[in-house]
Amino acid sequence: MGRRAAELTHATAVYLGIAVLVTVSLSFVVPSLRDQSQQIHAALLVSLKPGTVGDEGSGLSLAERLSGGRVELPTGRGDADAAHEDGEPQTFAEALNALDSFSIPGVTKVQSQALRSYIARKYRIAHDVAGVLIHTVYAVGREKKLDPLLILAVIAIESRYNPFAESHVGAQGLMQVMTKVHQDKFERFEGGGAEAALNPIANIRVGSQILHDCIQRRGSVTGGLACYVGATGPSDGGYGAKVLAERRRLSLASGIPPSQ
Repeated sequence: MGRRAAELTHATAVYLGIAVLVTVSLSFVVPSLRDQSQQIHAALLVSLKPGTVGDEGSGLSLAERLSGGRVELPTGRGDADAAHEDGEPQTFAEALNALDSFSIPGVTKVQSQALRSYIARKYRIAHDVAGVLIHTVYAVGREKKLDPLLILAVIAIESRYNPFAESHVGAQGLMQVMTKVHQDKFERFEGGGAEAALNPIANIRVGSQILHDCIQRRGSVTGGLACYVGATGPSDGGYGAKVLAERRRLSLASGIPPSQ
């Protein structure tokens, strides 16, 4: 009995010691967690608050609204500006409300569902959210003459579909855009600057424009990816290979062939 009492006393002391250590650790950790949660809450309010776009074009499907009410925007107009004038949803709240049914123009229903399921399952995001992101990417891909699967692959590698991701150098959002460098590109979106960079739709549009410019400047997809990641030498550290590998996985999972 004495030995058991001693063992019980020893075990109690150990657990009390662990409790003290946990309490001390939390006293340092909790404030930073609280600050992070406040930042995420503020970002959520930015991306989900009602936009300034009116009800113009509200009778159109999400795919039509994101592409300016037609399959392709006419040339000679600013893509983002033209789309906004035609009632493009600028926030996720608007886009989710417009997501009455999920389909991608030019892609079969089976392929569309397979693509959405793959992204939602692999990156642990809601199916409706995945649907809005895919709709946005396909609309932007048509406007910029970019392969939508390439844009989706860049998002996967850059942020794993976390719209609030931020790197140690200040790259933000789904496509990890350097907001301070490209702040002027976000001015057309509500909030502008850092606030707009956390808006998934704005981030995709700006990031895709940068990717398009990089590909045009370097003359190839591989060169454009190296430019996008900021590589100035002959090596991009394997970034391009990762993006192209993910594009292949997206294509195999959905049955949608890459467009370039």
